[in-house]
Amino acid sequence: MGRTNPTYRDAIGRIESDWRPMRRALRREYQSDFDRLFDRARDFADAAGYANPPAPERAFLLSLLLTHEVELRRLRTELAARENAASGGRVEDAVSPDDATVSPVSQPDATEDDE
Repeated sequence: MGRTNPTYRDAIGRIESDWRPMRRALRREYQSDFDRLFDRARDFADAAGYANPPAPERAFLLSLLLTHEVELRRLRTELAARENAASGGRVEDAVSPDDATVSPVSQPDATEDDE
């Protein structure tokens, strides 16, 4: 039985190829960041390939979002450990970022124009 959709890895390769002109137009300092996006999207290729999405671009974007969420969690954990160590606590006592409550960005009050 054949697949009806190309593999996710093939789709990432196609997307990367489609966006190659943009990469060439980027400053050299940003080209490695551009490449890193695709490398990170490939980190979740097994899960995205298992899902076999009909629109692999959406799986690509979700993979990038997931990668950023993982990095944010790692940075929050590191920050909590450093803050705890700076306040005299032990690193092991630091609050896990999953346990911490993140307050949403405050929204301005509705004005009469919004009604």
